[in-house]
Amino acid sequence: MALNVVSSDRLSTNVKTSNLATGLSSKVGSSKNLLVNGAMQISQRGNVTGKTASTYGGPDRWKTSISGLGTWSISQETSVVPAGFKTAYKLDCTTADASPAATDLLVLQYKLEGFDLQGVAAGTSSAKKLSLSFWVRCTKTGNFTVHLDNKDATRSIGSTVTISSADTWEKKTMTFAADTTGAFNNDNGDALHLNMWLDAGSNYTSGAVPSAWEATSDADKAAGTNLALGNNTANIFYITGVQLEIGDTPTEFEYRLYGEELERCKRYFHRLLGGATDYWLLATKYTDDTAIGIMHWSPWMRTTPTFSANTGTNYYLWYADSDESGVNVDGSGFSLQQASERSGGIRYLLTGGESGKSFAGTGEGILWFSSSSAIVDLDAEFS
Repeated sequence: MALNVVSSDRLSTNVKTSNLATGLSSKVGSSKNLLVNGAMQISQRGNVTGKTASTYGGPDRWKTSISGLGTWSISQETSVVPAGFKTAYKLDCTTADASPAATDLLVLQYKLEGFDLQGVAAGTSSAKKLSLSFWVRCTKTGNFTVHLDNKDATRSIGSTVTISSADTWEKKTMTFAADTTGAFNNDNGDALHLNMWLDAGSNYTSGAVPSAWEATSDADKAAGTNLALGNNTANIFYITGVQLEIGDTPTEFEYRLYGEELERCKRYFHRLLGGATDYWLLATKYTDDTAIGIMHWSPWMRTTPTFSANTGTNYYLWYADSDESGVNVDGSGFSLQQASERSGGIRYLLTGGESGKSFAGTGEGILWFSSSSAIVDLDAEFS
């Protein structure tokens, strides 16, 4: 049976006390936290607005699942944060929906791969409990449901969280029972979802909060949720310091080194940004109109990534000794070739207004960003 305990350490927005800072561990750079970017430090995609469907945006690794429930802005917050932290995840309602349809939902979601969960020993007699802790602040009071969803075994468990005081940072902790029945696959697949149900229709709220691991039921996923975050454009939700760890006692937050956290995020998503002098890729002429270069992903990505490059006049430049002026290109001819989780070939085909130009007479050359607006993305996140 789950130990379903929620604690609340409240701090007035006008008062700072030293005991809040003790939420940070003095040990930096270890790995007890099963989550990446729990302190919301890394935000490669940047802030997003006008979102009415599920999306990544703001801090890396965190996804807001939206279906028919308002319009949202998602950002990395740097001003409204608890002592000891510098950043938070901010979810801001910009178009309200006070009467959700039965199938509507709003869920803050984190997805873990199976490789990272083997220490839990789920599905064995040695299965371990999981403890969750985080700091949360909301412009309104009410309950929301934290729901752990084992995607490999179709099993779930949940807990209700109460926001007791509006516009106040509160620390919440809870412990989930061990599951001796449902194992996590030892692979890079989508194994466990940490879901925070912030608003939902009756299809997800009509059941009961599963205090023990059970067969997943839609009706139980948001049972106990009455926060109704989408019912007013004044509603804002903040969260940071999220830690999921093995054991029956939530511990101080593990604040990893920035570079370490960035590398962990790049396993799932890596954005290259343009600049006036940023060299990108050493490439070789393949045909008169085509060049190919090799990129080795660092670190290795979770799976073969999708590749995208935004386009614009003179966003990129092909430069070789035989063409001292360079060939300005817009990026529309980029594609990924023969890729894996380790590396890939970046192919460039001269197209459109560039068709009168040629790589003829060149051997090797350099592709580089000639505009600060140029963006290349490698995406291996879960959908």
